[in-house]
Amino acid sequence: MIQEYEIEYKNVLTKEQYEQLLEEFNIQPQQIVRQVNHYLDTKHWHLKTLSSALRIREQKGKIVCTLKEQTAEHIHLETTDILTEEQRDEILEGKSFSAPSVRERLVELRVPVEELRLFGTLTTDRVEVPYEGGILVFDHSFYLHCDDYEVEYETKDSTLGKKLFLTFLRERKINIQTADKKIARFMKALQERKEEQ
Repeated sequence: MIQEYEIEYKNVLTKEQYEQLLEEFNIQPQQIVRQVNHYLDTKHWHLKTLSSALRIREQKGKIVCTLKEQTAEHIHLETTDILTEEQRDEILEGKSFSAPSVRERLVELRVPVEELRLFGTLTTDRVEVPYEGGILVFDHSFYLHCDDYEVEYETKDSTLGKKLFLTFLRERKINIQTADKKIARFMKALQERKEEQ
């Protein structure tokens, strides 16, 4: 079973702030990588209730199924499996769930795997750059007629990472505005769309 802890800090950006950061870090078009995230849950939102998320991510020809469980603020336990296109299609179509490590963990969490369904897809244009021993991530995401921007800092040390990230924001006069996880933003947009109909 492949499992690892992820420590990350996120902050909302305006389109202008995002573009300024790309310019400051001299980001070239070929450094921007597109990823497509397919989100799954049951109709009773078993994973959401557990403060967890399940996604299949496609990026650079690689397909990865990841279960993210929140263990503390800004810290998640990730369980992952590499998938083939056929396995991806079977999961997204609700035919079978052939991601063994993720399935094992879902069963441990008492999530009814056979009830998992795709509820949405979000696309992100991502840039990753090394920064102060961690990784800075600049994201532009689009979904359900929404566009949003964020900066993320991935670190191995939660205390030092938080300090570095807050300094990074302060030096650039970026208001501290913690970004929700992408799946939470997607869910909010989905709910708003339903209310409008």
